Amino acid sequence: MHSSAVFLIEFGAIILGLGLLGRFAGRFQFSPIPLYLLAGLAFGEGGLLPLGTSEEFVAIGAEIGVILLLLMLGLEYTASDLVSNLKTQYPAGLVDAALNAVPGALMALLLGWGPVAAVVLAGVTWISSSGVIAKVLGDLGRLGNRETPVILSILVLEDLSMAVYLPIITALLAGAGIAAGSLTLAIALGVAGLVLVVAVRFGRHISRFVSSDDPEKLLLVVLGLTLLVAGVAQQLQVSAAVGAFLVGIALSGEVAEGAHGLLSPLRDLFAAVFFVFFGLHTDPASIPPVLLPALALAVVTAGTKIATGYWAAKRAGISAKGRWRAGGTLVARGEFSIVIAGLAVTSGIEPALGPLATAYVLILVILGPLTARYTEPLATLLTGRRNRGPSPEPSAAAGEPVRESVSETPHEVA
Repeated sequence: MHSSAVFLIEFGAIILGLGLLGRFAGRFQFSPIPLYLLAGLAFGEGGLLPLGTSEEFVAIGAEIGVILLLLMLGLEYTASDLVSNLKTQYPAGLVDAALNAVPGALMALLLGWGPVAAVVLAGVTWISSSGVIAKVLGDLGRLGNRETPVILSILVLEDLSMAVYLPIITALLAGAGIAAGSLTLAIALGVAGLVLVVAVRFGRHISRFVSSDDPEKLLLVVLGLTLLVAGVAQQLQVSAAVGAFLVGIALSGEVAEGAHGLLSPLRDLFAAVFFVFFGLHTDPASIPPVLLPALALAVVTAGTKIATGYWAAKRAGISAKGRWRAGGTLVARGEFSIVIAGLAVTSGIEPALGPLATAYVLILVILGPLTARYTEPLATLLTGRRNRGPSPEPSAAAGEPVRESVSETPHEVA
């Protein structure tokens, strides 16, 4: 059979399969990310039916998927939002990094993987899944809750930290020395700072230049600009993903809203291809040996994320129930953990890192929606029993409304 025909059959089957998996996940109201990873495992090295001619195209699609993921995140925030979050919520960001990055780094060192792998695994365990969490908040009807701005602030700080973290691991994985690595980081920080300044002062002018009433022209200009900047950033050893993120920040107002609507389907398509690509490069036989460390790491970092959300919500003056909800919502890991692990896999620093990251994300992307839903009622039940003893009083007697999620004063969601 002609190679182009084989390619069309293989790639068409992949896209059709992803669509069916997405529909299946939607029917049962959970994230399709674990299903995409499992599909990649099934068609990758050591899987049921390894791919042939379409693998190279899938690799290119996966790279575009990472770029679009970061672009769409940038479109969610304005430069002024980021500056405001840095000023008011940076203590929560520091606590988040300390509690959730350290377990990953320690696990890598305990496994004997070395300092570079420790920095990579620290990022895998640190960054929550913005996509999964946003969907969970919408599904549970919590977008108007008082704790939701706290959750979003932590996610914003994590996203912003990627602009610093990604260049660091890019330099480390490339084997750059201290001088070269420092130069790369300096360039990345300089570019990020410059983009923020330009976006704050000249964001309206940039958006006006990009703006178009024709959706086709707007899509082409934004997508072309993003890929161009991402390519230049990668050429400078900064990170294509950081370049895309900065483009998203620079756009605001109606342009950002219009681009978000136009690019969302493309983001979903290529992000799904990215997860499949990551699974393709993970041998299913390599997962069982790292399953126990992945499970231990998932349990520990689920606890540290709950503690992070609880502390941040308490600092913001949220009630006890809202604190538990904030903590439980932050547990899910997903796209960014796989992006970070994917960089390490392509560099070949530690063969077991990819399988461990896959197992870790599979566990927490399934567990995350469950902790978001049940952490608060479970904590309320346990603390209520401990406080009231053998003769419990009705919950309303304690002065708390029975359904706090709808009775709390709703705040504007950032």
